[in-house]
Amino acid sequence: MSHTHTCNLAHCVFSTKDRAKLIADPERLWQYVGGIARQKNILLLAAGGTANHLHLLISLPSTMALSKAVQDIKGNTSKWLGSRFASQEGYSGFSVSQSQQQRVINYIDGQAEHHKKWSFEQEYLSLLKKSGIPYDERFVFG
Repeated sequence: MSHTHTCNLAHCVFSTKDRAKLIADPERLWQYVGGIARQKNILLLAAGGTANHLHLLISLPSTMALSKAVQDIKGNTSKWLGSRFASQEGYSGFSVSQSQQQRVINYIDGQAEHHKKWSFEQEYLSLLKKSGIPYDERFVFG
């Protein structure tokens, strides 16, 4: 693939099942996700979130679909967190232009402060709306 040049940045968001506060040590989870990403040749540019959800900014290799990257990350984090842990069924992925990379990193880094004002549900719906992603609110949170 020496003649292939890509920039596939994606902001991924997913929560625990029913948004339960199952992530006891979010920072340790982010480090673990970094290890998974390295094994899969995914560049993890930022990780953040709270006890009930995770935000990632990743750079995908040219040969990998976003769905595969998220499947690998969610599957491995579920195994690592143990049998009592479950993540939501789906996820959201938002394309990010190179010019907005730092802005998204800052947003992800500011999750603790952000969630003093907004719930995950409010944040998630806002991200969907801002990205123009159609959804039915009855089915967004399962």
